[in-house]
Amino acid sequence: MSVLLETSLGDIVIDLEVESCPKTCENFLKLCKVYYYNLNAFFNVSKDFLAQTGDPTATGTGGESIWSWINSQTGKKNLTPRYFTPEILPKLKHTSKGTVSMAVAPTASVDGVTTAGGTGSQFFITLADNIEYLDGKHAVFGHVVEGLDTLDKLNDAFVDDSGRPLKDVRIRHVVILEDPFPDPPGLLPSLIPPSSPTRPPDNSTRIAEDEDLSFSLPEDEEEAIRREKAAKASALTLEMVGDLPFANVRPPENVLFVCKLNPVTRDEDLELIFSRFGEVMSCQVIRDKNTGDSLQYAFVEFDKREDAEQAYFKMQNVLVDDRRIWVDFSQSVAKSNNVWSNNPMRSERYKRSGGGYAGRDDMVKTRKYRDDEESRERGGYGWSLMFLVEGREKSTGIETGTGETEGAGQEVEVGVGVLEVEEGIGGGIEHFLLLSLSYYCR
Repeated sequence: MSVLLETSLGDIVIDLEVESCPKTCENFLKLCKVYYYNLNAFFNVSKDFLAQTGDPTATGTGGESIWSWINSQTGKKNLTPRYFTPEILPKLKHTSKGTVSMAVAPTASVDGVTTAGGTGSQFFITLADNIEYLDGKHAVFGHVVEGLDTLDKLNDAFVDDSGRPLKDVRIRHVVILEDPFPDPPGLLPSLIPPSSPTRPPDNSTRIAEDEDLSFSLPEDEEEAIRREKAAKASALTLEMVGDLPFANVRPPENVLFVCKLNPVTRDEDLELIFSRFGEVMSCQVIRDKNTGDSLQYAFVEFDKREDAEQAYFKMQNVLVDDRRIWVDFSQSVAKSNNVWSNNPMRSERYKRSGGGYAGRDDMVKTRKYRDDEESRERGGYGWSLMFLVEGREKSTGIETGTGETEGAGQEVEVGVGVLEVEEGIGGGIEHFLLLSLSYYCR
C-alpha cells in the first residue's frame, strides 16, 4: 500500500506498514483523502536527522487525527480526542534513511486542562541511517521506496535558527496509490473537498516554494527596467522642483519637434510646408531671447493627432532651405504644465467632467477653486475663495467694492463682496468676504 507525495523538491513514494500499524496507516490515508496534507510545509528540517511536516499551522503544535477532524467538521469537536494511542512496535525501528514515523505528542497541560499525548497528523522522514534515538519514542509506519534524491535535496536546504527552511518546501499534492481501508463513520462525501486547496494554510511570508532565486532576466530586459526606474526617479525629481506638474505627465501627441533647421527658415515657411498634412494650430521657431537669432529648432502643433503622425512619417529627412530636417514627436510638457492634467489618481467622475487636449482624450483642464463652468451649470454660487467676516452689516445681495448692491441672479464684476446666506440654509444669516474676479449668484 503506497502513497505518492509530490513536493516542491521532487516526488516521494512511501510504502505503508498496513498490517503492522493498521490504525496509524488508516489515519494517514484518510487524512490524505481529505487533502489535509496538501500545501503543508516542512517546518522542521534537521540536517542528517529528520524532516517534519503534517502540521497545517507549521508551528509544530497543530494537527489532529482523522476522527477528530471529522467531528470538528460536523460541530462535535469535544466528543473525540485530538490524538489516538500510537502504535509503537519494537520490530519497526529507524534503521534506514527514509523511515516514515508519526510524531508522538507528549501529555500537556494548558490552563489547568490536561491533554493526553498521542499521534495526530504530524509525521517525519529520517534523513540518515541508524537514528536509534527515535526508537521506541515515535511510531514507524512506512518507508520511502522512491525519491531518496528528493530527501538529499531536503537535507541540504538552508534553514533558520528554528530549523525551518528559508525557502518553503511544501507538499504540493498527495496521490493515494492504494487504500485498503473503508471510510470511517462520519466521513461523508460532503466533507471531502472537491479539489486540492490553492493557498497554503499557514500564510507564510517566506520565500515561496515556486520562486526561483537563481532566475535572471536577459541583459537587455534588465537594462530596460533599470532605465525605466531611472526615468521615474528623474520625473519625480522634476516634479519636486516644480518643472513638471506631476511625475507621470505625458507629452501631447499632436505636437512635432523639428530640428536641424536652416537659420533663415521662418515660422510662416515652416507652417506652409506642414499645413499640407492638416490644420496647423501653431508653428514656432525657437529664437534666442536676446539676439532673436534662430536656434534651429521648432515646434509644430496640429489640430489632430493623425495629422501629426502623417507629417512625422513624410517629413523625415526632407530638404528645407537646403537643410535636411529631423522630425520627432515633442517630449515637452511646457504648454500643459499647470493647465492640463492626465493624473491617473483623479477620480473617474473628474475625468468625465470634460477633457480632450493635445490629441489625448484623457487630458482634462485643472481646476483649483469652485469658480468653473461645471458648477455654474449646476446652479452653484461660483465663488473662488470665502472667508467669514465678523461684525458686518446685513446685505440683501452682492455688495460691490464701491458700496453699490446688485441683486441675485446677476453676474457682477467685483473685487470684494459680501454674500447674505438665507436663514434655514446655513442655520442663520452669515456674512462672507468673497475674493475673486467675478461672482455668480442664483
